[in-house]
Amino acid sequence: MNNISFHITDITANSIRAGATVIDLILVDKQGNRSVTVSDNGCGMDAETLYQVTNPFYTTRTTRKVGLGLPFLKQNVEQTGGEFNAWSKPGEGTRITAIFRSDHIDCPPWGDLPETIALLITGNPDVDIRFCYETATHEFAISSKEITEALDGIPLSHSQVSAWLTEMIRENI
Repeated sequence: MNNISFHITDITANSIRAGATVIDLILVDKQGNRSVTVSDNGCGMDAETLYQVTNPFYTTRTTRKVGLGLPFLKQNVEQTGGEFNAWSKPGEGTRITAIFRSDHIDCPPWGDLPETIALLITGNPDVDIRFCYETATHEFAISSKEITEALDGIPLSHSQVSAWLTEMIRENI
């Protein structure tokens, strides 16, 4: 995965598969770090599963025998001298935190965050995706619930909503 947006998409897809109805995406870019925290209220994982999540040869999926998303994320984080943390409890949800050293040559770029966040929100209308982006001088936050209320009956899946949302996020981060 060559940018952080791909990792965000992968972790969010895991949250949705785990039955999450609320997903918090908190991105912070300051003090020489790029941090990503994805928290959800999905089914959570037991201690044994949590222990295995960064093993590329472990997956709970039945469609394939490997799970590379979190192992790649952890590897990318560690290559920058950063930190990776995973917390989960059955029935409570999961939280993944990845802190990249942004001044390290191996730190991947953010990628197209506005497009990624807009697609996650518009493509998952039954999930309240709450997005927060923070720098040393600026903070921007928005949620699927707020957007749905602002659209006043226009569905998130409407073709023009994604373009509007992408541009709004782009202007605010």
